[in-house]
Amino acid sequence: MKYRPSSLFANAVFVLSVALLVALGAWYLAEDAQPSSASLHLTQAEWQVSNAPEYSAPPLTVDSKTLAGSWQQAGLPQALPAAGDAAGAIQTTWVRLSTQGQPQASGPLALYGARIKVEGTVAVYANGRLVHRVQPQGQLWNSLFTPFWLVLDKRADDAPLTEILLRLEHSPSTRVGVSSLWLGPPEALRGRYYARQWLQRELPATLSAAFLVVGIFALFVWIKRRQETDYLLFFNLAAVSFAGHLHYYVGLPIIVDWFAWLTSNALFWLVTVLHLFLRQLHGRPLTWLTRAVVGVTVLVSVLTLPALAVLPVFPSTSALVPMMYAVVVLMAATVCLVGGVSAWRRSSEGRMLALGLGVCTLLGVPDWLLHNNVISPEGWFLGAYTNAVTFAMFGSLMYYRYVSAIGKVEQLNASLSQLNAGLELRLKARETELEISYQRLREAETRQTISDERQRLMQDMHDGLGSYLISAIRSVERGDMSDLKVSQILKDCLDDLKLTIDSMEPVEADLLLLLATLRFRLEPRLEGTGVALLWEVKELPTLAWLDPSSALHILRIVQETIANILRHTRASEIRVSTALASTGVQVTIEDNGQGFDVDKALGAAAGRGLHNQQRRAQAVDGNVSWKSGPAGTQFMLWLPLKRVGQPFPAG
Repeated sequence: MKYRPSSLFANAVFVLSVALLVALGAWYLAEDAQPSSASLHLTQAEWQVSNAPEYSAPPLTVDSKTLAGSWQQAGLPQALPAAGDAAGAIQTTWVRLSTQGQPQASGPLALYGARIKVEGTVAVYANGRLVHRVQPQGQLWNSLFTPFWLVLDKRADDAPLTEILLRLEHSPSTRVGVSSLWLGPPEALRGRYYARQWLQRELPATLSAAFLVVGIFALFVWIKRRQETDYLLFFNLAAVSFAGHLHYYVGLPIIVDWFAWLTSNALFWLVTVLHLFLRQLHGRPLTWLTRAVVGVTVLVSVLTLPALAVLPVFPSTSALVPMMYAVVVLMAATVCLVGGVSAWRRSSEGRMLALGLGVCTLLGVPDWLLHNNVISPEGWFLGAYTNAVTFAMFGSLMYYRYVSAIGKVEQLNASLSQLNAGLELRLKARETELEISYQRLREAETRQTISDERQRLMQDMHDGLGSYLISAIRSVERGDMSDLKVSQILKDCLDDLKLTIDSMEPVEADLLLLLATLRFRLEPRLEGTGVALLWEVKELPTLAWLDPSSALHILRIVQETIANILRHTRASEIRVSTALASTGVQVTIEDNGQGFDVDKALGAAAGRGLHNQQRRAQAVDGNVSWKSGPAGTQFMLWLPLKRVGQPFPAG
């Protein structure tokens, strides 16, 4: 369903705009028909034609009585027929208006006429003296669309105005048209002149400029969205329409033949672009009509080129204009009819475009009649307002599309909102399910952790405390061990039990805290033996992998080292230090005892103490080493900062 909530408003604006233009035109025509007591309406004139080899500058003074031709009567407004020797290159039409005996206002006088239709030059004489000239050499190209306005400055010694003489130079193939003229005070005629100037020239220029600006905007839209050719066609339409009405706002002298070629052929290009636009809207190819329209446009554009005017078979471009108007009106009517029928059931936009083209075609008929001198030279070129129709038509089309796009976006947003609401509910339900699953996993993980820790403690107590107790029981039963030895074994059992308990304490991956716990346990025992403990540990990075199981391995390695020192080296001093070494940390334990043979102690026949230390170090991806001599023994435990399969700790 199409979304057009404001179509009635857009149509109302269009109708009001047209009504305003009609009202202004009717007001001016009514003003033009009313006599003014302060102004003189000149409706009678005399005219004659003479020949000249080329355009020439008008003389400064002319006595109309000395002109060679015979004067003929004419009522104004009038289209004057060509006369004189047709073989002449240039014809000069003289138009004489008598003001003798007519009441005139004192002070400056203004001469106003709706139109002096001539493709050539215009010169005005007052009492035989040159007072005005337009285009001193060459042709005047915009006299059809510019009202005539001349202020006659009246000097104190001037005689009363008795005669106005118009000198009009033109080619023999064109006819001259002169509207009725008004003579009076400038303030009495200026309103009439400005109204005609605004309606006939400035308003069309404004509409064309506005249309072109919107067309340029459409061009930039098309550059970003190349797949939407409607915007490119819209720009072409605005540009061609602007070119077709250049005579309404061009004020600089240009080559008249090329100017006429551009403005005349722009009408054909305009119809061609409208046909392509219509075809895109209703979706029917209409190949035969497209070929005909494009073919006629190309043929006319080529045949009317000013460069072909040198051939005798082609008349001048200006002479072809009336014929071209007839052809373009016929072509536009055909495109309008066929396009309207094709779009009748297919596209409402196509129907609107066909209707607008029909209105433009009707507005072009008075232009054709004026060019052919069928109607009065004071008539109106209504083709100037085709821009208003086209602008309103395509502006409404783009407006509808814009509003429709907004409606679709709003519908899409509403659908997305509903979808998001549904997804949010599903997401919340899924989050609830995941939370329940996560709680269950955490409970299961906690149970598994407790079970694993229980198994580890049982295994540690079996391997450590259990073995010590069994050894003590067997020695007591055999009676081959002294009480001191049994006491030592029981102390070892107690130390192992304490280590197991200490490994369960949270150390937060801090090796120094773990060593401090061991120091707290060992210092009372060392004080009883008279051995001094030197504690020289430094700040170390945390070990993310330091869990209770790994902590127990480290504690037993360090405890075993200190126990060996106390049992075998007769040392009086033990030094414990830490350092950062490469990609790990190092714990060093030194004594000043008698030392031992490291290779022999690690031999096959030796005990299992050092081998147990190596095994425990490998369990945490570390290693141990010994350096021993007569001056003492140095034990080194290296632990990695990062274990295999575990990331480095953050920071």
